[in-house]
Amino acid sequence: MSLWGNAAGERRAGAALKPFKWEQSFLRVAKLLLSMVLMLLAPPTACAQNDTEPIVLEGKCLVVCDSNPSSDGAITSSLGISVRSGSAKVAFSAIRNTNHEPSEMSNRTMTIYFDQVLVNIGNHFDLASSAFVAPRKGIYSFSFHVVKVYNRQTIQVSLMQNNYPVISAFAGDQDVTREAASNGVLLHMERADKVHLRLDRGNLMGGWKYSTFSGFLVFPL
Repeated sequence: MSLWGNAAGERRAGAALKPFKWEQSFLRVAKLLLSMVLMLLAPPTACAQNDTEPIVLEGKCLVVCDSNPSSDGAITSSLGISVRSGSAKVAFSAIRNTNHEPSEMSNRTMTIYFDQVLVNIGNHFDLASSAFVAPRKGIYSFSFHVVKVYNRQTIQVSLMQNNYPVISAFAGDQDVTREAASNGVLLHMERADKVHLRLDRGNLMGGWKYSTFSGFLVFPL
């Protein structure tokens, strides 16, 4: 074969290779573009910071970065977004286990005190003041059952929210040795709102053993 024939063959081979190389380049560019499109269309995920993994709450597709649990059960992300954890529960139940007469402090403030806590999840009920302080904004349920013993006077018991009477209950039957003033309510409360019981009428000089005061967070807002 002549040199001219070899040269012509090489030119034909080169021409045949060029489309193949162009197709490879096109495929690489197409794959790159496809990857970029998939990244843009993918749901946003938060990258973990401070060696923490993304947190998913209550099975929802909610992811936060740099979680910092607070004392009230909230999680604050690095973007300043506060997320409430479904595992943060609040509940209390207190009783009067003795039948002593009211103390001087009780006579002065008319606060109804309790001396034993049965439930105090979250530790937001203070036994010394017999008051509950809301750890977060939300809807709360409260109920009370205040017993008067050997007392013919009518009593009025009020549930106080930030020292303002919200509901009351009365007990005034003179023919029974024990009678209870009972009531319950749902309240919209802000963080740090305070709830306690106050005697607005009558006295509890015979004691108030077996009385109860309970409450819990229904759901946060």
